[in-house]
Amino acid sequence: MADNDSDFGVFLAGFIVGGLVGAAVALLMAPKSGVETRTYIKEKSIELKDEALKSTEEARLKAGSALTEARTKAESAAAEAKVKADELAQQAKVQAGELKKRGQVILDEQKGKVGKVVESAKTRRKTASKEAAEAPVSEIPVVDEIPLEPPTEPEA
Repeated sequence: MADNDSDFGVFLAGFIVGGLVGAAVALLMAPKSGVETRTYIKEKSIELKDEALKSTEEARLKAGSALTEARTKAESAAAEAKVKADELAQQAKVQAGELKKRGQVILDEQKGKVGKVVESAKTRRKTASKEAAEAPVSEIPVVDEIPLEPPTEPEA
């Protein structure tokens, strides 16, 4: 869009300079009288002014339509981005829910395994207690006595 503004500015400047040069040449080469020449210059200046206003108005209309088009595109892109963001957020929620369910399943499995180990340990303990209670005293191994001396400090 900046190129269009620059091109229009160059065109307008060239148009005005060309008009002034043409007017100067016309004055120098005019076979008409001063009154006729002044009238001619006045008419041409009015024409140049009208053409410049017309060109300016056309440029203003083009800029307005380009602005409207840019706004429309920006709004469309923003709406698309919002839709995409909403879709991604929804996907993230679904995946989070799935991960939570899988995590709960794994947690329940681990709880079941720990429960089995605890039950197995309880059963072993009961069995070992029964065996110890039923075993004759002589079969129970005697553990060597532990010395009751205080530990010695290591030398530094």
